[in-house]
Amino acid sequence: MSSELRPPEPWHSFLRDLDDALQAPARLDCIGGFVVTQLYGLARPTADVDVIELAPREASEALMQIAMQGGPLHRKHRIYLDRVGVAAIPENYEDRLTEMFPGAYRHLRLMALDPYDIALSKLERNSQKDRDDVRYLNRTVPFDLATLQQRYEIELRWQLGRPDREDLTMKLWMEMLAEK
Repeated sequence: MSSELRPPEPWHSFLRDLDDALQAPARLDCIGGFVVTQLYGLARPTADVDVIELAPREASEALMQIAMQGGPLHRKHRIYLDRVGVAAIPENYEDRLTEMFPGAYRHLRLMALDPYDIALSKLERNSQKDRDDVRYLNRTVPFDLATLQQRYEIELRWQLGRPDREDLTMKLWMEMLAEK
């Protein structure tokens, strides 16, 4: 197990305990504040690891039982796994995943959505924190706005319940991001 690439505390101890609970490899596809803070360096508090996929399915339920809000690992470390079920995610996100902290854990693999997919996953909610995260990613990455727009139109828009509303949000975001 590598100690070079691992998250700071309390994340490392939480994830190590999660890893210790596994008997076989498991993958967490992560989005949200955990990825933006741990992979891209945004300094803001977050108390959870937002996951959109836990694989294999057999490991999923066991992990959620011990690591969900109110579970034993949450009580011990004061952070938790949060399975995000309502966020719209670009359809081919799996092709662009990046492993976070490779080799840090025996069974657990933490996979992060790419920055464009993270930004687009925040579009529907559109809270101030989401906009701040997207602005930060745009300064850090930085975004190619044509790529962001194209991914929205091809991989996300068709999934949205109110695409007309999100078209307006996307237009406002593109103006916000063009300002830098």
